[in-house]
Amino acid sequence: MSENKLDILAFGVHPDDVELSCAGTLMKHIAQGKKIGIIDLTQGELGSRGTAHTRMEEANAASLVMGVSLRNNLKMADGFFEVNEKNKRLIIEQIRKYQPEIVLCNAISDRHPDHGRAAMLVSEACFLSGLVKVETEVDGMQQKAFRPKSVYHYIQDVFIKPDFVVDVTEFVDRKIEAIRAYKTQFYDPNSKEPQTPISGKEFFDFVKGRMMQFGRPIGVEFAEGFTVEREPGVNNLFDLR
Repeated sequence: MSENKLDILAFGVHPDDVELSCAGTLMKHIAQGKKIGIIDLTQGELGSRGTAHTRMEEANAASLVMGVSLRNNLKMADGFFEVNEKNKRLIIEQIRKYQPEIVLCNAISDRHPDHGRAAMLVSEACFLSGLVKVETEVDGMQQKAFRPKSVYHYIQDVFIKPDFVVDVTEFVDRKIEAIRAYKTQFYDPNSKEPQTPISGKEFFDFVKGRMMQFGRPIGVEFAEGFTVEREPGVNNLFDLR
């Protein structure tokens, strides 16, 4: 087994996508002994607040809060990246390097057009990564074909009915702490930056409210929701809540 191998690799098109949508799930699995990594596709350089440099610093701070094993940035063009061979190969290289059992990625459709496009890009790359005739090389070494067992899409700004939810009640405070690590992006009463749909004080109420909405059907306070690309299986009916 490769020393680089991860149990879960979470992709986000912008730094903070992962924190907002599935940080609780990642931290829950880290607490269970799983090895987790994050790949950001862009530097979020088109964001109305902050810069690519500050976003990188904030992503590093958030990663420390979550306790992930690694975080890389592929530096695709924020807002203008395409679902093309070049970008698919960048993702395939990461998948083959870290060989995750599970990949988490952006919502299949959302208010920000980058989110749905990134969902398609990562999903297609996960499939292609398993084809032996798709050749990739990193640091002079030929990579072996590898395909994750599952790809799950987290849910972002626009409500999507989840196919399953994960109880993250124990980790909700640390999730908010990880989000707040993006100081330029979220509420700061002293900030002179432009107001955005996520910079208001009430945005954290929305984040918690969405988690409460996902938690209610399974009888927990907070949960995160995901959609699937294929039907998941369970060992027995008592695994379901």
